[in-house]
Formats: sequence, structure tokens, C-alpha cells
Amino acid sequence: MKELKSKLLCILLFLGWGSAAFAQEVLDKKSNYCHCRNNIEAFQKQDSVDHPRTGGVLLIGSSSFTFWKDVQDYFPDHNIINRGFGGSTLVDLIYAYRDIVPLYKPKQIIIYCGENDLAFDKDLSSEEVLIRFKILYSMIRTDFSDQVMVSYVSMKPSPERAHLMKRCEEANLLIKKFISQKPHANYIDLYNDMIDSNGVPNADLFLTDRLHNNPAGYAISKKIMEPFLVNTSIH
Repeated sequence: MKELKSKLLCILLFLGWGSAAFAQEVLDKKSNYCHCRNNIEAFQKQDSVDHPRTGGVLLIGSSSFTFWKDVQDYFPDHNIINRGFGGSTLVDLIYAYRDIVPLYKPKQIIIYCGENDLAFDKDLSSEEVLIRFKILYSMIRTDFSDQVMVSYVSMKPSPERAHLMKRCEEANLLIKKFISQKPHANYIDLYNDMIDSNGVPNADLFLTDRLHNNPAGYAISKKIMEPFLVNTSIH
């Protein structure tokens, strides 16, 4: 873990993302990665029985992907590998990266994460969320260069976290701007399709927990995400 942290710190400093003190502060932000080990181990056990085909569309991120158990049914013409794990932050994805990304050799990596970063730390700035994303993005590019498409799905507005909407909007905008300047990368915007005419999260798209998508919410995700998927035909 210490070796990985040193490597990430070098990435931050090499790319000029703030001072050494600021970079170290970002990496020292409390991560619940140790609490996610059971999810990683479950993925490894699953892979030992039935390892996914390489060259697919890899989903990584938090519970919005974890809860999408039947995601393959929504995209029957694509090879979908879902490795989202509940409660994860961008820091968790950074530390879990080696266990959930390179071994699948994906053609595309779709990321849904950042919402928990803001929910778990009321003092976290949008700029810090962007820096966390940049670290993850750089790790992907280091391994895959421009051979893999990197897609970021916007943080969604939910009734349970309506108080986070402004912060989510700000972080979404920063990540969108960053992504728009990169080749083989795109930003998938779900945000506006999940609010109603009054500008508040559409409760009809969420489970009773008011946080996670119900089938209607995932139907919107399918409609918006599908044009962005690379060709990974399973037929």
C-alpha cells in the first residue's frame, strides 16, 4: 500500500496537480477500501469459476453500478463486465484499481463514481474530486495508452442527496471539461434527464431508499449510455 501511495504521489507531482502537501492530503483522505475487500474477493472468486471474456465494456464505480445486476440484459449486444462495488469513492477505485481493471483488458472503461466522495466528506471541494479522477484516469492511460475508451457517467441527482446537487453539478462540470480535452474519452450526461420540471430529482426513477435507480431509472441510463458504447459484440 505504501508503494502504491508513493507511485500515485509521483503521478500527481509529475503532472503538476498541486503542491506535495496538497497531493499528500488528497491521498491521505480516509478511504473505506479495507471495508471493500470482501467485494474484491467476491469478484476474484467469481472470476475463478467463470472469468469474463477480455475486450469488453468494464463498469467500475459505486452502488449505482452494483445495483444494476441485470445490466447485461440492457445491453445484449455488448460484452458487459460489472465491477462496481457499493459505497466506493474515487479513492477506493484508485486503491482497488489493480484488482478490478487491468486483468479484464477492456476496450472501454465506464466510471460512475464521485457522489460518495462528496457525501462522505462535507468539506471536500469539487477541485479535489477532479484531482482524484485525474489520478484514476492517469493510471488507466499508463496501462492502456489510448487503446481503451474512457467514459465518465455524470453524478446523478437523487432525492436522498438533493442537498448535494450543487456540489455534484460543480464536480460534474470540472470532470466534463477535463474529459473534453482528452482523446478516446467521453462524458456521459445523465443529470438533466433525472430531474423533473421543477428542477428537483425525479422520485419516480428511484427505489424506496430514494438513492438508487429503479428499472425506470436504469432505462434512462440505457438510453443515454448506449450510443457511447464501443463495439464489443458478444454474437
